[in-house]
This record gives sequence, structure tokens and C-alpha cells, in this order.
Amino acid sequence: MKVALITPAGRGSHAGNRATATRWAARLRELGCGVRIAGHEDAPAEWRVDGRPPDLVMALHAWRSHGAILACRQAFPAAALAVVLTGTDVYRFQHSHPETFRESLATADVLIGLHDALDVDLPASVLPRLHVVHQSALPLPAGVPRPGRRHLNVLVVGHLREEKDPLRAALAVRDLPSGSRLRVIQLGAAHDEGWAGAARDEMAANPRYRWLGDLPRWRVRRWMGRARLMVISSRMEGGANVVSEACVAGLPVLASDILGNRGLLGDGYVGYFPVVDTAALGDLLRRAEAEPAFIEGLRRQVTARAPLFTPDAEREALARVIAACGLSL
Repeated sequence: MKVALITPAGRGSHAGNRATATRWAARLRELGCGVRIAGHEDAPAEWRVDGRPPDLVMALHAWRSHGAILACRQAFPAAALAVVLTGTDVYRFQHSHPETFRESLATADVLIGLHDALDVDLPASVLPRLHVVHQSALPLPAGVPRPGRRHLNVLVVGHLREEKDPLRAALAVRDLPSGSRLRVIQLGAAHDEGWAGAARDEMAANPRYRWLGDLPRWRVRRWMGRARLMVISSRMEGGANVVSEACVAGLPVLASDILGNRGLLGDGYVGYFPVVDTAALGDLLRRAEAEPAFIEGLRRQVTARAPLFTPDAEREALARVIAACGLSL
């Protein structure tokens, strides 16, 4: 079977959509599929796999890939079409561009979500076509550094842009007492010079904060080994892969209380804080430093979620999507 994966993130991008497409291509090849990754602005001729029209087109991002979704129906009317819903799709563009969003959903044979709480925000009429594929992660390799005693490293991983509320953890550690060992390490590229300037200004004013920029994946994973906690402070998420990575690594998470995080960590998780609430996050960070049992409790909870995020589970979920499209492997 031939599968075209359409993504709005170009070759070489570190954006989540590109990472998802690359990882899913590997899972689909494990299922025996031929796969082509293409850009949402590429001509449909570029979507052919080994010179053949695709049997299945999977388009990431209902709004950004809207033109490609319509082009798929015209160029390959016999192909099945699956549309992958991102956080900005569901929590922004569904409301700001409703006609475009609804047309993409109506055109799809199958919809794919990345967390378990999408039924709250999607129209009931589309839920029978919705399938959840949890994004997978691999355990940290042997030999990665372990947390030291000098600092209690709090890791923030993600590009610096409005949706991520990226400086919330830095703000939460500004006024800690001098004896605190908490330190925030931020990894990720700035969306624009405004965010880069804000991060540099925060470093100049806040000795507990370091922004290291966009690092290669192997260095991010080394920092995950050195951290005691991860903070995910996003205003909106569609099912962030960094949550999967933290769970598989056994890295406790303090997460903003949004459906995109609840849909991965579960309703019973005890590490949530209200969105953009600096004081509440600060309270959790101080508790984590003062109460080792609190961190260990979070670690047990994320570790219990880890089986959801294995490559095997992801591959099986993609196989179910293929079956829902009426296709056979």
C-alpha cells in the first residue's frame, strides 16, 4: 500500500508536524507501506509513491493543509483521506476560520486526533470518524547524564511562541529564596525576534533561567536525563509529543490544565496548574523542591502512562486507521 504524508512543516524543520510525519513514516514502513512525505504546497504529482498514486493520503493540520486536502480529492479521487487535527486546528482555527476547518473535516474519510479528550471540543457529528493515535517516544539511552545535586533542573522543551506560554516557568522562579536549587532550562527556537529578545532579557534579569536555543535531538534527550522536572505551560496543545517523551523517560511533569494535556496525562494526574498562573506553578515548584515524595508520586504517575506511548502502540493505532479507511495492509 502507498501512503502520502502531507505536512505544512518543510524538510529540515524541527516543528512538531514534521517530527510526527517522519515518525509515522517509520511506523507505516514497519507495516509494509511505501511512504512519501510531501509539503502541503507541493503539487499532487509530488505525492506519488514509487511513481504510483497513493492509496491513502494523511494530511497533517486541517487548516494549514486545507488546500492540499481539497487537491487530494481532485487529483486522487480513489485515495482514502485522513486528516490529522492539531492543537491550533481544534482550539484556534475551528473558531477563527470555521468554514475552512469544517470543509477539511467534511472532506476527510477519517479524522486523527493525538489525545483522548478531543470529544469535548469537536462537533458530535464527526466523532464516529475520529481515531486517536498517541505519539510514541523511545526510552532515554544508557549513559545519559543523571540529575546532579547542585541544581534541581526544571526543563522546558518547545519553540518559543504564544501558544506555548514559554516563559511561564522562568517567571515562576524569579523570586525564590537564595537557597533554592531550582533552575529553569529552556530548549527550543524562538518563533521570531520578539520572543528571542524576551528570552534574552529574562536571562539578564533572572539568574535561575537559561535559554539554550534550538538543540539537536540527542542534546535535548541528555537534558531530559539531567532534569528532575519538566514544565509544559502551553495555552493550547493537540497532544504534545514532549509529554510522551517525558512519560517514557519517567520524567515528572508539571502541566497547564488544558484538555490537550489531560488527554495524555489523565484526569487523575496531580501535577496540573491553571493556565498562565505564575503563582500556582511557583507553588508546585517549591513543593517539588521541599517534598521529594511529591516528585516521586508524579514519577509513578507518568511511568504508568508510558505504555500508551510505545512505538508498538503507535503502529497498531495507525493500522486501525488504515482499516477504518477500508484499506488492507
